[in-house]
Amino acid sequence: MKLELGYIDIRGIRFDDYMAIEDGILVVNPKELAEAVLADPLIKSARLEIANPGESIRITPVKDVIEPRVKVEGPGGIFPGMISKVDTVGSGKTHVLRGMAVVTVGRIVGFQEGIIDMTGPGAAYTPFSKLHNLVLVMEPVEGIAPHDYEKAARMAGLQLAVTIGELARNLEPDETEVFKTPRISESFDAILRGLPRVGYVMMLQSQGLLHDTYVYGVDAKRTLSTLIRPTELMDGAIVSGNCVSACDKNTTYHHLNNPVVRDLLKEHGKTLNFVGMIITNETVYLSDKVRSSDWTAEMAEYLPFDGAIISQEGFGNPDTDLIMNCTKLEKKGIKTVVITDEYAGQDGKSQSLADADELVDAVVSTGNANMPILLPPMERVIGMLDYIDKIAGGHDGSLRPDGSIEAELQVITGATNELGYNLLSAR
Repeated sequence: MKLELGYIDIRGIRFDDYMAIEDGILVVNPKELAEAVLADPLIKSARLEIANPGESIRITPVKDVIEPRVKVEGPGGIFPGMISKVDTVGSGKTHVLRGMAVVTVGRIVGFQEGIIDMTGPGAAYTPFSKLHNLVLVMEPVEGIAPHDYEKAARMAGLQLAVTIGELARNLEPDETEVFKTPRISESFDAILRGLPRVGYVMMLQSQGLLHDTYVYGVDAKRTLSTLIRPTELMDGAIVSGNCVSACDKNTTYHHLNNPVVRDLLKEHGKTLNFVGMIITNETVYLSDKVRSSDWTAEMAEYLPFDGAIISQEGFGNPDTDLIMNCTKLEKKGIKTVVITDEYAGQDGKSQSLADADELVDAVVSTGNANMPILLPPMERVIGMLDYIDKIAGGHDGSLRPDGSIEAELQVITGATNELGYNLLSAR
């Protein structure tokens, strides 16, 4: 399977009474886009704002971040099972609006939304401070159930990204990349036989109660561990429905730009033989954890993997899934490296994970989410500050009278992302 990504570089965003991409500037009609969002009866108000890198702007509470894309050739469409029909994606040609994102913001859903600062110390911890952000600020109707609001906000953000992406359909890309996903049979070719057979196990947050991820439109907690082609992620086969701690949430942007996938594809045929990718859920009940980790280990042995990379999403309860996945692969002789963040207390001296095993001896840390941070006041706030004291990582008094925020690193969207899409690490 081959996917060609054509990048349309976006160097700015402005509002007007029409929509187009002109010399790298995204021009949008905010009234038209807001009206489309308000077609959902669960959304009471909607408005669009712009946040550019370096501006004194704080965006909060952030639910999701989405990179606009459009399928220009090949089967399916972007976000299959959610916005497009349920067709297998990951091949053909897709155009990407590089350098920008759609950010959804609004009345808090799960007390675990986050903050994006476009400048200052907080900006260094989130990749989204480097993007030109089109921010959709929403408020739900009164009395709406949290899960209904989450779905309405999720779908509004995805649809907005698809609408924006469509503007790039007929443009000539500034740069093109080609990604080829090898067949299993090809992994036994003579040229690859001397290379270690490496696979990727991607854990998806699926604990329910607003801790959800969707695969082709299906809630991941309703699935079993399965194979997926890495390029399917690049067309939006996996999207975020999460209201988990902002620091280690995999936003939809993260899924579209998964760095583990990109690095493995880049090294395929050079330093390693990238055999395949397994997705597995993170559930609440022990029996489900056993079942999913068993399936993961069996598939990894069946392919077979010599080594594996496992990425986690979230912390606490999912630490058990992480340890189960790792130890079961290790017991089958598959050398395993895990990527996770830590909740080691503000002084860094507490146990980093809620579970542990001596077989889990190769770990890449993406940072301590409990690390204290002081965010200075910004000249402008997109969204609202009502929930700063309540979101995960905040505390009573986090929001100071001068507009500064004293909190833990976990309030910053993407700060300790467990795909490694960030600046923090340890060896």
